Amino acid sequence: MKRLFTIVLCFLLMTAAVYSQAAVEVADKAEAPAAESVPAKEKEADKNIIVYAKVPDSWEYPCVWAWDDAGISAFPSWPGDLMEMDPSNAGWHYIYLPSSMTSVIINANDGGIQTKDYRIESQDAWIIVNDDGSASVSKAKMTQGDLPEYSERFTLFAQVDESWKEPCVWAWEDPSGKNAFAAWPGRTMKANANGWYSAKVPSWCNSIIVNGNGGTVQTADIKELDPANMWLAVAQDGTFELTYEDPTIPKVEDISVKVKVPADWLEPCIWAWSHPDGTNAFVSWPGEKLNPEEDGTYTLSIPGWINSIIINANGGTVQTTDLRVDSGKNLSIIVAGPDSVVFSYK
Repeated sequence: MKRLFTIVLCFLLMTAAVYSQAAVEVADKAEAPAAESVPAKEKEADKNIIVYAKVPDSWEYPCVWAWDDAGISAFPSWPGDLMEMDPSNAGWHYIYLPSSMTSVIINANDGGIQTKDYRIESQDAWIIVNDDGSASVSKAKMTQGDLPEYSERFTLFAQVDESWKEPCVWAWEDPSGKNAFAAWPGRTMKANANGWYSAKVPSWCNSIIVNGNGGTVQTADIKELDPANMWLAVAQDGTFELTYEDPTIPKVEDISVKVKVPADWLEPCIWAWSHPDGTNAFVSWPGEKLNPEEDGTYTLSIPGWINSIIINANGGTVQTTDLRVDSGKNLSIIVAGPDSVVFSYK
């Protein structure tokens, strides 16, 4: 009996030792810190990725064009959105993108020069662009320090008197006084082909000043602003007119489009845009689905400012060539095949 008791006791002691060792191993694993190659971004940026680019000196105002595997772009029109300079890493520009984006093109000079498509696989990426437009992509962090704080941005467009040279924007949050830029006169605005200047401003700013000539001429404080794209026309004396509606877009009514396609062109769609600036009427290819009519044709109302159209079908796998049309005119389009299309104005 004593022998049996001794055997049972030894068994219990051995079992306890095994469980004790396992518990220590589990605790050790739980306490081991996870490796981290890139510092964590701000909470607001969790649903975004960051793309950095270092471009040649001749590539001015670099932008990013980005899209996902379904072909949906992050931006409404080419060349995409302007990148920010990283003051902590000379020569590097960056932009935050939705985490669904899988491919990018780096471009500059108003889209006049660009790289080819590069896959980023919905991950942070560092891209070095060579003088010939070729590039290398790294998923490993190539900049120093923490990633920049994430912030939404809006675009300020300004039209200033010709005597105001090199206009800048100064922006801040009122009443805290937090400034968006390091020093007066602020961020230099980009000159655009239509005579307007533009600059990105953090969306937390609700106050701006537009100035010129090294900050020696300026508007008054412009406060209580909405965090949205805005257009500011500034006179020589600094008085101004502000609007949130783009005054450069002609006010054109919608047009009606009537289309006839071959019988095997199923669920036809229309893709429409403005040439040559590339502003698209619809978010992603293949565009807007046409409405079937009883007579076998299809119809749709689209923005009247467009001047270029593609009719496509079968999920965008068949299509016409680009059709250049007059803005503001109703259209009748007959498609016999991809390269056989006639259209007229109704």
